[in-house]
Amino acid sequence: MSAELFIELGTEEIPAGFIPRALQDMQRLLCQELEAARISYGAVRTFATPRRLAITIADVARQQQRQKVELTGPPARIAFDAEGRPTKAAEGFARTNGVSVDELTTVETEKGQYLFLSKVIEGGPSDQQLPEIIPRVIAKIPFKKSMRWKDLDIRFARPMHWIVATYGGEVVDFVYGDMHSGNRSRGHRFMAPQEFSVKGAEDYLAKAQEHHVIPQVETRRKMIEEQLDALAQQLGGRVNPDRELLEEVSFLVETPQALAGTIEEKFLQLPPELLITSMREHQRYFTLIDQQGKLLPHFITIANTRARDPQVVVAGNERVLKARLADAMFFWQEDQKTKLETRLEPLKKVVYQAKLGTSYEKIERFTALAVGLAEQLSLSDRELTKRAALLAKCDLETGMVYEFPELQGVMGREYALLEGEDPRVAKAVFEHYLPTQAGGELPSDNIGAFVSLADKIDSICGCFSVGLIPTGTADPYALRRAAIGILAIILERGYALSIPALVAKSVALLEVKRQRPADEIIADVVDFIRLRLVNMLTAQDYPADIVDAVLSAAFSEPVDAVERVKALAALKSREDFEPLSVAFKRVVNIIKGGVSQPVAVDLFTADQEVELFSALSQVEDRVATLVDAGDYAAALETIATLRSPVDQFFDHVMVMAEDEALRNNRLALLTQIAALFKNIADFNRIA
Repeated sequence: MSAELFIELGTEEIPAGFIPRALQDMQRLLCQELEAARISYGAVRTFATPRRLAITIADVARQQQRQKVELTGPPARIAFDAEGRPTKAAEGFARTNGVSVDELTTVETEKGQYLFLSKVIEGGPSDQQLPEIIPRVIAKIPFKKSMRWKDLDIRFARPMHWIVATYGGEVVDFVYGDMHSGNRSRGHRFMAPQEFSVKGAEDYLAKAQEHHVIPQVETRRKMIEEQLDALAQQLGGRVNPDRELLEEVSFLVETPQALAGTIEEKFLQLPPELLITSMREHQRYFTLIDQQGKLLPHFITIANTRARDPQVVVAGNERVLKARLADAMFFWQEDQKTKLETRLEPLKKVVYQAKLGTSYEKIERFTALAVGLAEQLSLSDRELTKRAALLAKCDLETGMVYEFPELQGVMGREYALLEGEDPRVAKAVFEHYLPTQAGGELPSDNIGAFVSLADKIDSICGCFSVGLIPTGTADPYALRRAAIGILAIILERGYALSIPALVAKSVALLEVKRQRPADEIIADVVDFIRLRLVNMLTAQDYPADIVDAVLSAAFSEPVDAVERVKALAALKSREDFEPLSVAFKRVVNIIKGGVSQPVAVDLFTADQEVELFSALSQVEDRVATLVDAGDYAAALETIATLRSPVDQFFDHVMVMAEDEALRNNRLALLTQIAALFKNIADFNRIA
């Protein structure tokens, strides 16, 4: 026997960004509680609007499952006295588990006889467990920010106004705060605020729609998309794709209505990114583009009510947008009265970070790094890189970026172009912020890449220098994202760039700021970036042990490291890899730290020594050449030819001979073999 469990939490408007995670946590916590209570269940569905979080679980068992419990207690010698009477230890064990001493037995173990209990716990009715489970789940749902209301000792994202909880159509009765659970939900705040009764999920969905609420997130999102597309076609364009905005807006409304407004022509002279950002970030408007991708003089807003006179709503939105764009136009015109470069000087008074100094000092540091990268990787770009680095942060002092911080970089690029800067420099001012997220767009030009790498490595090394190191739960300066960005740029552009060398140079530039020894900072930062590469590669489905083996052996140039991972992963896929790996692990294990001396051929006493040395001599130079050329696949294939002579050597030669000279000579031979692959991978780490 089973029944449907339905729960709805009615609240004041929850921030859109909180809702997806809250639904996941609500489902996870409720399922965990049911499993812990031994209550089986079926399919789970969740629903949400700004004013409600709801979940339904089908086929929730009416009865808890029986449970067989087997417990080992204290040793029998302690549980019974010399006359065989139970001691306090036995009585306590029985009492703790709700049985009498007579129900206990003994069991023979490796350590002797122990008291033993085997019993079956019968399952109780589920409806007796649910009134305890549901309030516990509600209290555990985590939010970035939560609040209290009235004088209640409970917290939630926003104050709660009603709770629906039904099981098989009957109310699950409990109290949470000052609210009694029931079967009464509420409709749309403005169009149908009255209550309605709920028996279960399907009844709820039908009645909610009658009361102008669409609880299904996917249904609501699809409605918005269809309305957007229909309006866009009427206006001769298409919606500017924006999945994040669509996701956010779908959690801002309970019943969507798309309305189109007009942007005054004079505002179209503003940069498209500025218009889009103004409408997106502040008004949650969708923009329209033509077939060539040019911005159209229209926007679409998603209203939360079906307006009696849509034109009144549209006119109100147009007035709000006009005022905001008028401000943007003012800043656009005012900012152009001052050259971008002259905004460098004011940055001397802007604190970048209290322990790391001003934004101007940061610019000086990453300009030096960026120029160094250009000199190393593309000398012809040196001067343009220097210019881009100097201008990279200047737009932070513009009125536009002060008003719209999300436009940093965008406005720097636009003002640089207006002032006649080289287009590559202007593009780099924008692209040095890239990537802004994992998997995001990367700089398209060397100049932007150099400045981006320099800026990011300065941020990481600066924070590590003054003890601002990310923890497992906090990364306020987004250093992990910066490290991932550094690796993504290097790998995308194929730069032969040493991370330890770049970090060392950055740390040297921080000499007057750092509060820790330089060698400690360098080691910590290099390992921090190495671990980001480990995560990136394992996320790309490279075997974790292969990634660990390669990056533990040597980590300097990311491109080189990735090539080693690819080559070793390919080798591991071979059927004969396991015995090969075992042979090389044996080499590494027996030499320990290795023996630093030349191999003396005249000390060989067995044919297998001669054969192994001969095989080594034939491949040593070739492996070195292949490794220098970065052809790790061929290098590993060549090293793999040593497997048979290595096996024969171990089968017939006593490495740890009593004669010290023989022993050291054999260890020296194995040390030379280990040297072939020690900078490719640590075979001991391969599963």
